[in-house]
This record gives sequence, structure tokens and C-alpha cells, in this order.
Amino acid sequence: MLDHSHNNKNASTSLAQSEDGGGAAQHWYVAQTHVHAESKATFHLRRQGFEIYLPRYLKKRRHARRIDTVAAPLFPRYLFVSVDTATQRWYSIRSTIGITRLVTCGDVPAIVPPAIIEGLKRREDDNGFVKLEQRSPFASGDKIRIREGAFADALGLFEGMSGKERVAILLDFLGRKVRVVLDMDFIEAA
Repeated sequence: MLDHSHNNKNASTSLAQSEDGGGAAQHWYVAQTHVHAESKATFHLRRQGFEIYLPRYLKKRRHARRIDTVAAPLFPRYLFVSVDTATQRWYSIRSTIGITRLVTCGDVPAIVPPAIIEGLKRREDDNGFVKLEQRSPFASGDKIRIREGAFADALGLFEGMSGKERVAILLDFLGRKVRVVLDMDFIEAA
């Protein structure tokens, strides 16, 4: 068992060196965490001296007829770990509290291209949250139903997006079409 870990370390080091021509041995890897243990795993990996990147975004959550905005991992159960294979032993990550495994390619941890990490960091806002593109799941003319509010259970046609996370819909009132702008969370497919 000890020899197997030693072979994995050597394979990882040689893979890391072959990717960059034998120079720098600092690379990003992906670690899988236990359910809802991303923060716990981050804390324990940082205590071991690893650099961690846990991309998060602001998620709208519905609970008891309320909508809250909470920070959530962009990739639930996964985080990025930067390892200098010349000075750090990647296989200690596997036994870290909150970690289930490293994502591997065979027996060797899979290296994440730096451009992926840089691209995610470029999309962060001033508070460090990744900004997601708002795309509507509806096309113009799709039939929708309003779930709650003053127009609850009314049927209408999706017209388009109207600003950030707001949608414009056409409702049929008294024989004519009325344009209403609502929060995206208030509508569903009819």
C-alpha cells in the first residue's frame, strides 16, 4: 500500500513536470468533498498549507413563500486545490477532513488547466462571487403560469427578459393583452 502511494506521487510529479517542460510544479487539481462540506474541507486544506479556490455564486432560494439570496458553491461537492508537487504531497489531500477523493485520470490526479481557474476568477464581482449569465428557460410566446402574488394562477405568454432576473409577460385581461413585469421566480411553464 505504501509503495502504491509512492508510485502515485512519482507519477503525479512526472506528469506535472512533463506538462510544463520540467519547470514549475504548481498545478490546480479538483477535490471532491462530502455533501455540504466544502467550507470544512477548505478550512482543513488551508491549515495544511494548500491554496484553495472554491468558486461561489449568489443563489436565490425559495423557502416558506420567501425568497432569500445565499452564497452557494458553483460546483457543489467540488473545490480546486493548488499543489506544488515539488514541496507538497498531494496524496495527503485524500485523508483531509471533508474530502472524499481527488479527481483522477487513472491513478494520477487530473490537472486543471490554469485558464479555467483564471476564467472563473475573471467572472467574479467585487464581493468574490461568480456572476452567472441570466438566460431565460422560456422563448418568446411560451405559455406560462404565475405561481404567486396578485396574479397567482393567471396564464400568460412569455414576452422576454426585462432587466436583471425580471421577465415581461402578456396577460389576457378583459379581452386585451396587458404587459406585466415580474420576478423570474414567480413564473413556471403552463
